[in-house]
Order: sequence, then C-alpha cells, then structure tokens
Amino acid sequence: MPVAIEYLDENLRAALSGEIDHHSAKELRAQIDDAITRAVPQKLVMDFSAVTFMDSSGIGLVMGRYKQVAVYGGTLSITGLGVQQRKVMRLAGLDKLCSFEETGEKTE
Repeated sequence: MPVAIEYLDENLRAALSGEIDHHSAKELRAQIDDAITRAVPQKLVMDFSAVTFMDSSGIGLVMGRYKQVAVYGGTLSITGLGVQQRKVMRLAGLDKLCSFEETGEKTE
C-alpha cells in the first residue's frame, strides 16, 4: 500500500492509494507517524482519492493519525472520499474529530 507524503508549508499531505486493510495499515501508520514526528505539521491532510478498498483498518488509521497529530496541536482533514467511505467514516464518528474536504471527492 503506497503512500505519497508531501510537505506543504506547515502542512503534511498523505496521499493514500490502493487497498487499506489489516496488512497494509501497519506500514501506513509507521510511514505517516514518522512524517508527523519529523514535520510537526499544523495540519495533516489524508487524501483517499486513489483508495480502491477500505475495511475497518482505515477507520483505525484515521483515528490514530488524529491522535498523533493532536499531540503537536495539529488538526486532521480528510479529502477524496467516495460516497460509501464518507458514510462509513461519519457512522464511526470521525466527522467529530476531523474535517472532510470536498475537493477531489469521488462520486462512486
């Protein structure tokens, strides 16, 4: 599961792609957490526009990154969600922890 990490001013963008499941989530957590520790961003943007599948591990990935960035006083934003992904994340209560950006949203 690849993740492209990009530093933009005081923000960090993690563009996820492929499938997010139990096996891939561990590596994603490590890569994103390492980038958060090094960059100490004011805002982490997780881009799901190239994610083709996500199970409950995706919810855990988002929740953990929210906690990680909050340690440094930062915020989390999610972009590129498909309709079903957005629905699942809202049902999990993630809309209370982070913002959902409309830019790049998939319609699936």
